[in-house]
Amino acid sequence: QVQLLESGGGSVQAGGSLRLSCAAFGYAWSSGCMAWFRQAPGKEREGVAAIRPGGGSTYYVDSLKGRFTISRDNAKNTVYLQMNSLKPEDTAMYYCAADSDCPVVATVRAFNYWGQGTQVTVSS
Repeated sequence: QVQLLESGGGSVQAGGSLRLSCAAFGYAWSSGCMAWFRQAPGKEREGVAAIRPGGGSTYYVDSLKGRFTISRDNAKNTVYLQMNSLKPEDTAMYYCAADSDCPVVATVRAFNYWGQGTQVTVSS
């Protein structure tokens, strides 16, 4: 059974940083795509970034490039999302997702495995 466990969320002031972690269990880590999504209140879940087994990454939201960085530690079966210069509009529930391939377009349907989410709140 695949389990994705997110951690690292919290409350931070605008301009601050957080690093989210997602540990994968029971998952074909060596060949799988890992991704981060987020969902703000009243909005649809949107893809943030995805990373392939070899480390190649895709950022689905251009405005986040340069502020958010996705990375993975294959030895720990863990994917990270480093978030810097946070803004109030980054406030959302952040979800870890996994599947065999990284899609060109980030859609919820492209990923079969999901974590429970971790809340990020950015105050102005």
